Amino acid sequence: MVPVFTLKLRHKISPRMVAIGRYDGTHPCLAAATQAGKVFIHNPHTRNQHFSASRVFQSPLESDVSLLNINQAVSCLTAGVLNPELGCDTLLVGTQTNLLAYDVYNNSDLFYREVADGANAIVLGTLGDISSPLAIIGGNCALQGFNHEGSDLFWTVTGDNVHSLALCDFDGDGKKELLVGSEDFDIRVFKEDEIVAEMTETEVVTSLCPMYGSRFGYALSNGTVGVYEKTARYWRIKSKNHAMSIHAFDLNSDGVNELITGWSNGKVDARSDRTGEVIFKDNFSSAIAGVVEGDYRMDGHIQLICCSVDGEIRGYLPGMAEMRGNLMDTSVEQDLIRELSQKKQNLLLELRNYEENTKVGPNVTGPSSGFIFWALHFEATFYKKQFSCVSSIGHSTQFHVFELTRQLPRFSMYALTSLDSASEPVSYVNFTIAERAQRVVVWLSQNFLLPEDTHFQNAPFQVCFTSLRNGGHLYIKIKLNGEITINTDDIDLAGDIIQSMASFFAIEDLQVEADFPVYFEELRKVLVKVDEHHSVHQKLSADMADHSNLIRSLLVRAEDARLMRDMKTMKSRYMELYDLNRDLLNGYKIRCNNHTELLGNLKAVNQAIQRAGRLRVGKPKNQVITACRDAIRSNNINTLFRIMRGGTASS
Repeated sequence: MVPVFTLKLRHKISPRMVAIGRYDGTHPCLAAATQAGKVFIHNPHTRNQHFSASRVFQSPLESDVSLLNINQAVSCLTAGVLNPELGCDTLLVGTQTNLLAYDVYNNSDLFYREVADGANAIVLGTLGDISSPLAIIGGNCALQGFNHEGSDLFWTVTGDNVHSLALCDFDGDGKKELLVGSEDFDIRVFKEDEIVAEMTETEVVTSLCPMYGSRFGYALSNGTVGVYEKTARYWRIKSKNHAMSIHAFDLNSDGVNELITGWSNGKVDARSDRTGEVIFKDNFSSAIAGVVEGDYRMDGHIQLICCSVDGEIRGYLPGMAEMRGNLMDTSVEQDLIRELSQKKQNLLLELRNYEENTKVGPNVTGPSSGFIFWALHFEATFYKKQFSCVSSIGHSTQFHVFELTRQLPRFSMYALTSLDSASEPVSYVNFTIAERAQRVVVWLSQNFLLPEDTHFQNAPFQVCFTSLRNGGHLYIKIKLNGEITINTDDIDLAGDIIQSMASFFAIEDLQVEADFPVYFEELRKVLVKVDEHHSVHQKLSADMADHSNLIRSLLVRAEDARLMRDMKTMKSRYMELYDLNRDLLNGYKIRCNNHTELLGNLKAVNQAIQRAGRLRVGKPKNQVITACRDAIRSNNINTLFRIMRGGTASS
């Protein structure tokens, strides 16, 4: 299988920042971010366009490439239908401070919005019951969705910095859910602003893409790619290279999308969504920047389009229907045959060894025949017990391995402790559930590693655990009326326990009273710092505006003095300009440092809102997140802490 077209553009492409769109409603154009704060738009169908807008100018390198000035480092990019009434696609460009929605054909901004939490990832489409298409960005623990007018129709928080987003009908109800991959190794599924599922991976989730139905692909920063069906992982493979881009495309015309992966070593491969088997691969001379699809030749056929960081672009047509299955060329097939032949030889050699052993005589049993050893392997939440028996007969040895797999309890790092030997933490959560105490005991036994002789008395009773990581204590108290109190200074642990209980007891809505004095006091200090950083930002912005006006005035005076041949005054004015420029540069450095610290504190605030939400379940959880956001927007700190403690703004 060979490319149907190849292009070589003289522009470097930033990884994961490639999009294709019909910006005039007809002709597909490729857009990609460059290293220099620009976005190039390749339009091979309309030559010698002239642009009146200040943002766009013709590339001096190619006649069919236009450059869009962003003047900041681009952090994410996509294209698609944002305003259905326009009849064309919109280009969306995100930076760490702003989001631009750009109408390429009319050379105009649809909107330009400041985003305090940054834009690390972006996706465009419809979400849940929100009828208007949304440009959804993920930043520092926050998710925001804008319509074509720039109105903020969607906002919520997530557990950590967002690295990847995708829209997928996860629960099969015909409406799209939002998949969010973040720095804390989690893939979270949002049904609008409610988290309906979480999957924990082994590294940062760098890419997500919908396959079909509730199936989606993912890539991690350690070179892992794979496919999920809802919360169940179908397969995964790990490479020494990094997956730069993933995309779903039916390359072998079997009616099912394959997972296309572009790698850091320049390889592109297509894998079966069911098994992970490679059915096609090709190689570029540099790392892959992005993988998209579109009818780039305008011949009625959709091509898979792969772009490298050096500007090389190749388009592939799907294989013919009779070529269903493996699309790799003959040399690759021969490599596979050689590999299978080697495996066959190894198996035949092993079989001959077994046959020689059986000729010597029957196996000897009993204690003198060998020994047993145990090996404990931890893999995610599972461990395996392996028994290996070695029997020596004459000059031959036989090995037998027996394997047993058992799931580790979720809170296995907490050991049961005597109540007398542990001090009770001040922080707590308190709630009531309609469950018998014995059902809670069943939950305890399934989620903690308890000694076999552990017996619990009838309610009321309490148990104490000690963390094997940091020595912190955890108290769980159960009363007759179903009231449960959890004492722990770890707000994340409290949230994990509540979510575990809600899942086990199938609780849809749960309101909780909570208090974490030490954590809330630290959060109060962070909020004070946020206010200080905002004040510094406003002052620095005002100073820079004043300096800019003064520079314009001094420049005019200096030029007037030069024209009048008053060299002394001209020199004086230019010295003042030099001093002002130095002050501007120093002010800019201070502003950058202030902005970095502000983002760090905003991340801490968003994580606190997420943690307060995780202490509740269902509607109370969504209400807490929304109410906390409103309290921060109105700068009402006391109300914020009332919401976090009681779940509502009322005292």
